Amino acid sequence: MQTITGTREFHIEEPTVVTIGKFDGRHKGHQKLLRQMLDIRKQYGYRLAVFTFDMAPARVVSGKAQTVITTNQERRNNMAKMGVDYLVEYPFDQSVAHMSPEDFVVKILVGQMHAKAVVAGPDCSFGYKGAGGVELLRRLSLEYGYQPVIIEKEQDDHRDISSTYVREELDRGNIEKANELLGEPYAIHGIVVHGNHIGGSVLGFPTANILPPPEKHLPPFGVYVSRVLVEDRYYGGVTNIGRKPTIEGEYPVGVETFIMGLEEDLYGKNIEVQLLNFERPEQKFGSLEELKARIELDKEYAAGYFGRAPELLINGKE
Repeated sequence: MQTITGTREFHIEEPTVVTIGKFDGRHKGHQKLLRQMLDIRKQYGYRLAVFTFDMAPARVVSGKAQTVITTNQERRNNMAKMGVDYLVEYPFDQSVAHMSPEDFVVKILVGQMHAKAVVAGPDCSFGYKGAGGVELLRRLSLEYGYQPVIIEKEQDDHRDISSTYVREELDRGNIEKANELLGEPYAIHGIVVHGNHIGGSVLGFPTANILPPPEKHLPPFGVYVSRVLVEDRYYGGVTNIGRKPTIEGEYPVGVETFIMGLEEDLYGKNIEVQLLNFERPEQKFGSLEELKARIELDKEYAAGYFGRAPELLINGKE
């Protein structure tokens, strides 16, 4: 996959089937769009292209920080898994916010992205104040020779599946419902960094530590059964998200995982931690001995979870 980022000066030579959106979470609605694009690519041979922005537009428009279910790097990883050929992360600022919907279609989708088909949902919006939508896509297609393909929204119990819906369930700690909406486990990607080494030296079991960026939308602090992808192989895990309240000192929010059946040194390696089940909230224990005893119970809980669902640890790429 070719990622075009940090520039507005690009031109895709090959004809493409394009979709536009934030693609925060790659939920079932996004996957429905992408499957349609794959069908069009198979039929016409177009390259598959996704247009998104390098940051949430609301962050520029409102001036307020915005969290995301998937970071830019996670989105790149997800799109590569889906077979996307071109991912455009267009730099967003006030000048782009004021671009007319017509200019967006004519100059970017047709002119720069060489769109021969545009796949979108019925509520798609683009251009200044989101004034562009399905009607404009259809009208301009007659002049500029691309095929508009409008896909109905994917629903869950009569509610549209959206990133907002997923975020609500994450905030409730309902990780299994969030995963159902996503159509895949909620995941945290990152490079394993050095922690305080208490896991290996004091508690007796090493852990892999990830420091998620501040824009990453995390579920409630606590302990989760997890599945960890390391070099195309899945391992069961127990993951704590939080600030290590039992350990003396101040710590940034971290994602710390005990990985079952893996003793390899992972420092500096990219891993993907997928949350499957919320076990308990993060808590402060009276001693490291109490913490160690509780983690042993957490490990037993996770082992039982995977014992009931061994198919979750089938190895290989998704």
